[in-house]
Amino acid sequence: MKVIGILTKPKFPNMKPTLTQLVAWLREHGKDIVLDPKAAAIIGKSASRYKGRIADRADMVLVLGGDGTMLNAARLVEKRSVPILGINMGGLGFLTEVGGEHLYKTLERVFAKEYVLEERLMLRVRLDRRGKGVTEAAVLNDVVVAKGELSRMIAMTIAIDGQFVTSLRGDGLILSTPTGSTAYSMSAGGPIVSPSVNALVITPICPHTLTHRPLLVPSTATLAITLTSHDKGARVTYDGQTGVAMTEGDTVTITPSRHKTKLIRLPERTYYDVLRRKLKWGGE
Repeated sequence: MKVIGILTKPKFPNMKPTLTQLVAWLREHGKDIVLDPKAAAIIGKSASRYKGRIADRADMVLVLGGDGTMLNAARLVEKRSVPILGINMGGLGFLTEVGGEHLYKTLERVFAKEYVLEERLMLRVRLDRRGKGVTEAAVLNDVVVAKGELSRMIAMTIAIDGQFVTSLRGDGLILSTPTGSTAYSMSAGGPIVSPSVNALVITPICPHTLTHRPLLVPSTATLAITLTSHDKGARVTYDGQTGVAMTEGDTVTITPSRHKTKLIRLPERTYYDVLRRKLKWGGE
């Protein structure tokens, strides 16, 4: 871990002194540093100098932010599967490992190799329109096909591995990985799925037919979601951060990525510790 890439949540209070001190500390420990352009701008460095370099050079990515920043990092280094350490500067933080007050102690342990790597399933998503590809994306949390601003339902069909499953009318559909099961899918009534389970969760959003329930399918499956209604507001969104407008007949195809997201974890912390703390189970 010679080259450390740093991604930040720019609007976090006191980010400039935090980042300045961190850069100095890493250099004192013999590390080369690659900042993302937003982080570089915070401490007065040339943003253009660092553009695109984290994906190419980093041996580890250090994220100062919340789950949104972690999702950005996962997509950025998808093809190289660079280990990611998340320091929670945001809110709930299911993906981040520790709070900011433990930053330096955690880094000392990581550099001493006192950590484990946890692999998380990623997805590849393609939007096709009239037989031609419109967009492709990598996803760690979820893919969502949903209605627009007007409060009217959209209609779609769902196929798994080329087999027709159902037609669905409602506000939309969430296709989530186990990592994403604690995000939008959980809010829509989907189950929490351990990251060690090789499954995908299909969760309808306010379905017109109440017998449409969340469905678990193998993580190796190929899913095709085709919009069958004419609704100019319908969109497909990737990890809740980027999206594309859909038109009638558009098909979203989801397949497992060949790459995994690698999260740095401290050996004494378990996934169930995170759930218990974040969801305040048992009154904690």
